[in-house]
Amino acid sequence: MATAPRKTKKSLAPAVAAPVAPRGRQKLQTAGSDEKRERILKAAEALFDRYGYASTTIEQIVQALGVTKPFVYYYFRNKQEIFETLCWAPTEACFTVLDFAADDPRPAHEKAIDGLQRLIAATIAHYPAGFFPYREPQAFSPAYLKASRDVAQQFYQQFCTLLEEGRASGHFDFRDARITAQAACSLPGFLYNWYQPNGKLGPAEMVVELTDLASRVLGLRSSAALAPTSSHKRSTSKPSPAAKEPPSKRRKSAPSPSSTAA
Repeated sequence: MATAPRKTKKSLAPAVAAPVAPRGRQKLQTAGSDEKRERILKAAEALFDRYGYASTTIEQIVQALGVTKPFVYYYFRNKQEIFETLCWAPTEACFTVLDFAADDPRPAHEKAIDGLQRLIAATIAHYPAGFFPYREPQAFSPAYLKASRDVAQQFYQQFCTLLEEGRASGHFDFRDARITAQAACSLPGFLYNWYQPNGKLGPAEMVVELTDLASRVLGLRSSAALAPTSSHKRSTSKPSPAAKEPPSKRRKSAPSPSSTAA
């Protein structure tokens, strides 16, 4: 599983403001507010996952919690606010994985792979709410959609920059940076079609598997491929005594197969 992002002194990218600030009728924060709000979100998440956004009602959420409607409305204005609050957490977690410290000394290709691993891990960790934006794109307000696009655009700008730098250093092999970035990130994106928490691979194994596949999409070159070859090393070594002899004194060698090809 990807490690938690390290504490940063200064992020390379500005934070994107959340489009929702769940308050409902609550005016002041009180002890236990967060815990109660989380109870509502957890119950709603299970219902949205099972029935979908349109078929889930506040009444169902209330019944699942064993509370009254005023209890829910005290913390959230409506069903859409609950849904968007659930979805923003994974959106922010996934699209801020490249906000490394400004003084992070690692090369671009290492940051890119680390970011991919974190993206995949965050997607799986936020199951099933992390998949709601793919399943229910019609359920969001214009403000939420704009904020989501902004944070996604910021992510892809960072990612493409790292890919270009990684290609320049010889660690990546691809053609178009934007297409490559979107293709690699589509692997965790399409998990919503088939991922099951209790499937053949556990979360940690799934992160490893998908990170390896995404790395191949980027054309990540192995250490062996980046190291000088033995033939290159021979070519840069000191010339043999025979090479110093005049051409007339050198023994003629047999022509190579390529030189005799028709």
